[in-house]
Amino acid sequence: MQHTEIRLGLPSKGRLESGSLDFLSSCGLQVHKPNPRQYQATIPVVPGLRVIFQRPGDIVVGVRNGSLDFGITGLDIVLEQMELSDAIVILHDELGFGRCTLQIAVPDEWTEVQTLNDLANYAKMMPNNLRVATKYPSLTREFLIENGLSDCDLISAEGTLEVAPTIGYADVIADLVSSGQTLRDNRLRTLDNGNILLSQAALIGNSDSLCTRSSVLKVARHVLELAEAYLRAEKYCTVVANIREESPEAVAHKMFSEINLGGLQGPTISRVITPGDGADMCSVEVVVLKDKLVEVIHDLRSIGGSGVIVTPVSYVFEEEPERYEALLEKLGRKDHD
Repeated sequence: MQHTEIRLGLPSKGRLESGSLDFLSSCGLQVHKPNPRQYQATIPVVPGLRVIFQRPGDIVVGVRNGSLDFGITGLDIVLEQMELSDAIVILHDELGFGRCTLQIAVPDEWTEVQTLNDLANYAKMMPNNLRVATKYPSLTREFLIENGLSDCDLISAEGTLEVAPTIGYADVIADLVSSGQTLRDNRLRTLDNGNILLSQAALIGNSDSLCTRSSVLKVARHVLELAEAYLRAEKYCTVVANIREESPEAVAHKMFSEINLGGLQGPTISRVITPGDGADMCSVEVVVLKDKLVEVIHDLRSIGGSGVIVTPVSYVFEEEPERYEALLEKLGRKDHD
């Protein structure tokens, strides 16, 4: 029997859980979980949406079979379990947390093996096929075949993979790597071009729910709208400065003729009201990229800017959320209601 409520699966522990909760909170989608021991919660600003905490792999299974309408989990798990006929739709694959890399790692003593080509040549000299231990056989197999290593035996394994070469049930491993410290502790190292996948948290949905239930599609738009606006805003900050000029038009002329600083859609310039017979003063407000901040402040000072204030930007909304438009195309829908 199909459930009537809308369900979002979140990771139940670890970095993905804390990352998901922090991310949703930053997007204005605070998760309300009165009892930390409960595996259910709500998001009050989205009525009818129930949060269910599960293991990352189970979230993918739940979205695939329709017991969950949405889920946030690692892209690595999603791509490993997806098939061409799968019911999973990726709504957003760059949520900005849970970053890690699926990589090939070889023993330190294989000093002559630095690249995948070296590994392929080394494997040809081995008496048996190269054995690769991994929790991601589909992604690993595809990557190895693409790089000339089709004659490999993939060993599906759970638990700690780093000990596999030491105890002898595999020659190399393909595993998720964050800092790389665990590999170094077990005398393993990655190859120069052995990155199988750059992964991070992703938002996924059940295609049938999205196609047949307007309430689910509405929630998808709500979440994507806020997520995109928040992620876009992370790149920007607002800069406010005072400039001594007789009119906003004079300030604008300076800005475009001397420094060409326009911001997202052009600066906002207004008169500053000063008491008595104070000198003419205008205020300039402009939204700029954070990595251009020092340059922007220097430019504003060069045309007389002073009292510069910098504040963060919470959201930057576009006319239509790009990821939602892409979702409609995936679902074959032309209506934007």
